[in-house]
Amino acid sequence: MTRKQLLSGLVAVAAIVVLAIAYFVYTSGTGGDIPQAGSKFAIVLGPRDKTMGSPKAPIQFVEYAAPSCPHCAHWNEEVFPVLKKEYIDTGKVYYVFRVFPLSSLDVAVESMARCLPADSYFQFIDMMFREQARWDPDGNNVPDVHAALVQMGRIAGMSEDQVNSCISPSNADEQAKISQVGQYAAKTYKIDSTPTFMIDGRITPEAVTASGLRDVLNGLLAKKP
Repeated sequence: MTRKQLLSGLVAVAAIVVLAIAYFVYTSGTGGDIPQAGSKFAIVLGPRDKTMGSPKAPIQFVEYAAPSCPHCAHWNEEVFPVLKKEYIDTGKVYYVFRVFPLSSLDVAVESMARCLPADSYFQFIDMMFREQARWDPDGNNVPDVHAALVQMGRIAGMSEDQVNSCISPSNADEQAKISQVGQYAAKTYKIDSTPTFMIDGRITPEAVTASGLRDVLNGLLAKKP
């Protein structure tokens, strides 16, 4: 498959996704977070959410990010290790990662991630952030996007056929669910850029730096019982 064929395929996927989103929204009500009585978190999670840490942690940290976003990749490399070591691993923060697609390519990457075993999800997303220049054509020398995605998939243990199956229009139901997350976040939380951080239900731009992250989280922890 050439880059032209891939991009044509992704356009086709995007068209199918738009139709499928309408179906899922119609059949599932809100199409996003469903309020539940007794939940201690501001944002109620579902079975598709990818999480780290203890659900008993006092603080909920939701990150909306796009695999192709360079600012997200920078945050993943520079700030996320601080969050994980000092707050997630110590039981202070329950971390939730949600993809907010900026393009059909982000949908394709997330589709690949969800084709992998569940315990490989975060490792794959981390690799895609760190190796963004190898597969994202925006600002990078990537002459064949499809070949690049196949190569990244192979590193993660996927065959070319598996990659093709994950990113093809035949996987439209999954791709619609991925796109629906971004649609719902934009409508409900007014999210329009990545990365966006929601700490205990509040959009918190200060978390973009390690120092800002510590200030916000330590301030909240000081108020927790």
